[in-house]
Amino acid sequence: MATQTRPTRLYATRIDLAADQRLAIVEILNATLATTLDLKTQVKQAHWNVKGKDFYPLHELFDEIAGQFEDYVDMVAERVTALGGLAYGTARVAADASILPEYPYDITSGEDHVVALSDRMAAYAKHVRESIDATDELGDADTADLYTEVSRTTDKYLWFLEAHLHGTDAAARNGAIAATV
Repeated sequence: MATQTRPTRLYATRIDLAADQRLAIVEILNATLATTLDLKTQVKQAHWNVKGKDFYPLHELFDEIAGQFEDYVDMVAERVTALGGLAYGTARVAADASILPEYPYDITSGEDHVVALSDRMAAYAKHVRESIDATDELGDADTADLYTEVSRTTDKYLWFLEAHLHGTDAAARNGAIAATV
């Protein structure tokens, strides 16, 4: 199947940002849209397949996280269109444009899912923080504020996930244990 070229045009809007600013911001937002969609589906993969002694609390946590990121998918896509851009939010675009690695399909234990999701959540959080700076530098405080909201929630959910690893071998293997100061 041939890769379809996505148009880079903008629609007219009365928002007081120049077209070149809006185009750059829309590009950043569409990268986030793809990654947010991917993250949400990876969290659902964990939600559906988690097994073990912590099944129920992790099953519920993963569902809560996926629901929150579904809301962010909509929020990011709507910001794209408010700026006069086209939101690219299909599964194919997400698979092609996401910054996240593919989710491991061969895991079932709660600990393995928490490690996999923590790694992806941390990468996503970094992307979001970089996007705060980039959109602020482009003069769009509103989009930077949107990213700030997403950043706070992402960090909270990363904290929730990593709390499940406290004192485990997985935490030590993945550098999640901070040095004592």
